[in-house]
Amino acid sequence: MDIKEENYLAENVDRLQIDAEDVDPSISPLKISMSPKSPRSPKTVHGKHVTSKGSPVKHDRHSHSAIDGRPKKGGSGGKGTWGGILETGDDNTVDPNDPNYDSNEDNGHSNTTKPLGVSDEYKKKATVIIEEYFATDDVVSTANELRELDMPEYNYYFVKKLLSMAMDRHAKEKEMAAVLLSTLYASVIDPPQLYKGFSKLVESADDLIVDIPDTVDVLALFIARAVVDDILPPAFLTKQMGSLPKDSKGVEVLTRAEKSYLSAPLHAEIIERKWGGSKNNTVEDVKTNINNLLVEYIASGDKMEAFRCIKDLKVPFFHHEIVKRALILAMERRASEDRLLDLLKEAAEEGFINSSQMTKGFGRLIDTVDDLSLDILSAREILQSLISKAASEGWLCASSLKSLSFQKQKQIEDDTARVFKLKAQYIIQEYFLSGDILEVISSLESEKYSCSSELSAMFVKKLITIAMDRKNREKEMASVLLSSLSLPADGVINGFMMLVESADDTALDIPAVVEDLAMFLARAVVDEVLAPQQLEEIGSQLTGQDSIGSKVLQMARSVLKARLSGERILRCWGGGGSSRPGWDIEDIKDKIGKLLEEYDSGGELREAFRCIRELGMPFFHHEVIKKALVAVMEKKNERLWGLLEHGFSVGVFTPDQMMKGFGRVADSLDDLALDVPDAEQQFTRYVERAKAASWLDSSFPATRHVTQNGACP
Repeated sequence: MDIKEENYLAENVDRLQIDAEDVDPSISPLKISMSPKSPRSPKTVHGKHVTSKGSPVKHDRHSHSAIDGRPKKGGSGGKGTWGGILETGDDNTVDPNDPNYDSNEDNGHSNTTKPLGVSDEYKKKATVIIEEYFATDDVVSTANELRELDMPEYNYYFVKKLLSMAMDRHAKEKEMAAVLLSTLYASVIDPPQLYKGFSKLVESADDLIVDIPDTVDVLALFIARAVVDDILPPAFLTKQMGSLPKDSKGVEVLTRAEKSYLSAPLHAEIIERKWGGSKNNTVEDVKTNINNLLVEYIASGDKMEAFRCIKDLKVPFFHHEIVKRALILAMERRASEDRLLDLLKEAAEEGFINSSQMTKGFGRLIDTVDDLSLDILSAREILQSLISKAASEGWLCASSLKSLSFQKQKQIEDDTARVFKLKAQYIIQEYFLSGDILEVISSLESEKYSCSSELSAMFVKKLITIAMDRKNREKEMASVLLSSLSLPADGVINGFMMLVESADDTALDIPAVVEDLAMFLARAVVDEVLAPQQLEEIGSQLTGQDSIGSKVLQMARSVLKARLSGERILRCWGGGGSSRPGWDIEDIKDKIGKLLEEYDSGGELREAFRCIRELGMPFFHHEVIKKALVAVMEKKNERLWGLLEHGFSVGVFTPDQMMKGFGRVADSLDDLALDVPDAEQQFTRYVERAKAASWLDSSFPATRHVTQNGACP
């Protein structure tokens, strides 16, 4: 056969009929399809069928051609075929996409390897299961149907298909998909399969975004939700990031998941409610439900009912609260200790509570065991016993916990400190009931507690911690009390430092800790309980930049930088400095003017400062300084200058307020000159006197020209 004839046959192969009698069985049976990309069919040597090497084949496709293009009787010759003369070896494979391929050819004869790809049958059934789930919201039926497929090696495709379908639907379906994965994890879908499903999704982000424009955000949220639900390890993000091209959408997805969701304060609760999940449950509701289910379990001993209640909570990220509460109940009700430990043990072994949540629950109790000791005297010893028992039974990794003996090495853990903590709590609770500041001062001074920096720090921490867990009334009262007490400065600083450092733990019990603690810090600066530089000192002691404590300080700084921050912060909880509604600024200015006039006309210094303190607005003392200085310049009367001098010496007027007061006078010199022609000369002279008395910084400008250029604060 010449070349022209071969080409002709190649172009017209689908019109040829192959005669069985033309086949020569002695010739090698290799045949090659007409397409240069198509692999070869299996061949038979000396009557035996040999499997060709290469990629595995699928057996679910048939030729769409009416013509059977195979050589008959296993031969390789005949019209319309290229025979064994082109045989190249054993690296030939069957292509199920070849028009000449017929799966019947291999039935009962082929030893071809089982296909590695997902079968069409599985894909169709998985899609139907997902559609039915979105229609019925029946998790149990969906789990049973997936088990009946009995193809666990393909479950990664189910994960990918479920999420990709949910991504193109409403928030309801997205929430349903997240809940289903959390439920099927480990029991139906093996962790490696789930991991692989998410990997495939991230890799296909560039394709998904063509049909789903918000792929980056939605897929990032699915990943964050999986991490929060403890079905995907946090290391997934780092590992996947390293395997993707830097300019791919997958990298954007992982970056968004980490920075926008998982790094946010209180991210677990925010992520869990993003699509409406548990939107009617507050943290307090969940805590109440946890306590109720544990109390009911103690009474009934029904573990299956307890586990059902735990699953119904749908808060796997908050299971550490179950552990903590169960341990506290075991310590309070010693007769129920074995039953509660048995519940935790089986919950760990059956996967209802994973190891990280179990460890976190024990860790939280270790952190609060000292406070618990006020109510349960042997709390430390009982907790040590519970840890030993859990570790010996193998459902707790004790090596990952903090050492209880290390906790004893705190600054003060002696009997005096224990007694003080108990008394402090009692004093604070009484204060919130009575509002009697003098009684608090008397109680602290009677035992000389207010003289100790370490005990003062404890008092500050206890006061604010209790207030943060209460209403705005108590928050306002706590701030007022802090500004009224004469506690050692380092004690106050250390108290706030302890609060900021423990913010991560506090957030587990008080979700709004960032906003509340930031406002307490800002209020302390406004009330001049803390100096602005002390806020920076607290920040310098923090090690983790992504900690909740860092976010607290960042928010406090932002609040303080805002315009009219002092007035806003003072009224943040509805008070005006003395647990009462705040005055209008014009009322304050009027009161300041009257008290200065009264003092200038022969009033007493003590009475003047009593009135200033009663205003309860130390952040507004620059108005007192401004009005006093203007009166001195207008009347050329040194009496009010003496008021400023005494106020600075006793600490009522701070350098910061002095700078602001003098700066405001500098800004109004043009108007003042209409009534006092030599106002600028007088102002320059008084600025120099203030600098000599250390009221003002040496950099403060003494001339109006510089001030108008904005150099003056």
